[in-house]
Amino acid sequence: MPPPSLDALQAFAEVAGRGSFTAAARALGKSQSTLSESVANLEIDLGVSLFDRSGRQPRLTSQGEALLSGARLVLDGVDRLRRQAAQLESGVEARLTLVLSDTYPSAELERIVGDFSGRFPALELECLFGEDDDVLHWVAEGRAHLGFVSARDTYPASFAHSRLDGESRIALYASRSHPLAALDSVGSTDLSAHRELRLGTYLQGAGRGRSGPSWSSPSYLLLLELARLGMGWAELPRWLVEHYGGGLLVELPVAGWPRPVQIDMVWSRLAIPGPAQSWWIERLAGPSRAVRPPL
Repeated sequence: MPPPSLDALQAFAEVAGRGSFTAAARALGKSQSTLSESVANLEIDLGVSLFDRSGRQPRLTSQGEALLSGARLVLDGVDRLRRQAAQLESGVEARLTLVLSDTYPSAELERIVGDFSGRFPALELECLFGEDDDVLHWVAEGRAHLGFVSARDTYPASFAHSRLDGESRIALYASRSHPLAALDSVGSTDLSAHRELRLGTYLQGAGRGRSGPSWSSPSYLLLLELARLGMGWAELPRWLVEHYGGGLLVELPVAGWPRPVQIDMVWSRLAIPGPAQSWWIERLAGPSRAVRPPL
């Protein structure tokens, strides 16, 4: 069986959608006879009748109804392929990879991603999650184009960075059933008497924390789940608890907490950003930062 032509599939889908050979021909800018011939040839190639032509208007047969979704999938796939090819021809990256920190509030990210999707509909977006040195490592190694990380005072010379507007807040949490949740005031001695659920990166491990027992994870979200289960107390971004805590966590009344955390966007100076990466930098850091020549 020869593969059906794209023109024939388009004619089939258009007639089915508009319920008329005349309307479909007008929409495609073709003569009705040409369109009818394309559909007839498709029926011969497939060995089935797609339309019942006995009435005033063509109606899909049961075979036509079964094959219509497949025809539309093929047409959608070809459309995506053409858009991706046009995007690559214009210099747009085939894929953009971000490393996101759970300290970065999701509401702001959702707005930006929505706008990005409209601007680059054919581009593949990959999102990784990491914290601290893991973010810098993936950007430095070229595994990711942009990273979002808890702000620090200095970065290696190969990094460009921009401080983002707003800030996140980190607080100490435990489950409602945890002994610490019953205290009116929680001090260092109280915390040390219970297991700390501590953030640990892949590169540096858990690092130094308070004295006392501890578990560690490179993911704030996993620490949140462990705290919900009553496994200990943890430092967690407030927005993360509000979205995913399910009302099962209590913010502990500890002096000096919550603490503000600013977020930096980082990228490598060693490569000139493509259009999609530049869009993110312009959106969050301003157009003057969008393109930096390699060192």
